[in-house]
Amino acid sequence: MTTDKDLNPMNVMKPLNINPKILDETQPLTTFEIGKLWAAYMGNSMSIQILSYFLHHCEDEDITMLLENALALSKDFTQRIEEFLKKENFPTPSGFTKDDVNLEAPRLYADEFYVHYLKYAAKAGLSLYAVAVPLVMREDIREFFIYCNQCTTVLLGQANSILMERKFIAAPPNIPTPTGIDKINKQSYLNGFIGDLRPLQALEIIHLWDNIENNVTSMALLLGFHQIVQDQKIKDLFKRGLDMTDKAVKQYKEKLHLEHIQSPSYLDHLVTTSTYPPFSDKIMLFHKVDMFAMKIRAFGNSMAVTARRDINFLYARTLMNIGLFVDDGMNILIDKEWMESPPKAYDWA
Repeated sequence: MTTDKDLNPMNVMKPLNINPKILDETQPLTTFEIGKLWAAYMGNSMSIQILSYFLHHCEDEDITMLLENALALSKDFTQRIEEFLKKENFPTPSGFTKDDVNLEAPRLYADEFYVHYLKYAAKAGLSLYAVAVPLVMREDIREFFIYCNQCTTVLLGQANSILMERKFIAAPPNIPTPTGIDKINKQSYLNGFIGDLRPLQALEIIHLWDNIENNVTSMALLLGFHQIVQDQKIKDLFKRGLDMTDKAVKQYKEKLHLEHIQSPSYLDHLVTTSTYPPFSDKIMLFHKVDMFAMKIRAFGNSMAVTARRDINFLYARTLMNIGLFVDDGMNILIDKEWMESPPKAYDWA
């Protein structure tokens, strides 16, 4: 039986007897620390408002506890970031406030959706925190992002437990156990459009599944936002996002279904018919621009481990569409003066 002690790498690692000055907490924050702290603050200040509304409209006891855990983490992370910035006399971003949410607005999503959403959001958070860990040099900031990563991993595990226990998602697919080591000895391994077409390999299945799972959750969230958004230009953008995401999901599902592999189901049925807005247009637009931007990293990761040309072609086309969506969304945010600028380099002009 494997124990936590067996899994702790510090049991076999010797501590280094060094303490570089750059790790000293008295050193000023560098670009790396400032940039990642800013991004983490903006994301979590947004999450506080979204999760507060979800929690206000949740009846399931287990899902309520999950939302409370997620909300507590977002509040904790933002408070810690505020303390870091205050010590450095660095301005705290405005982020999002109670003005961006109406807790008394009617329910927009079913309780089950909240679990899917938390998994979707937690994966985005992990991508931010995990990238920050090797970049930041100050020890206290690095420890903070390690803490964020660990807490978010636990939350993600809790969400997965509910999803599997309640059968809210299909069980992950199985593939045959190899009878030995199989070497790749033909260039046809890369084929996807013509010639011999090999079965999907494990990493390709994982990422197709993950992209479908992310995108059906994104679609359900976007469907609710599309119903309640007030600005017509943003509404049109959301409709475009729905259409392009639906098309991509159908293409990814087809790749799995051709090999008789089940895929995650759509979640549109978890959206109510309410048209009364619980969220400001500002927070909804920022949320979708932010999460679509996060997809760029996810699809980049998928392309890195995918060998079949047909699947990489689908990812590349999706990336192009996402880039255009994010660009148009950013333009609206800028036009409406809703977009805070990340800290930037000195203007020598």
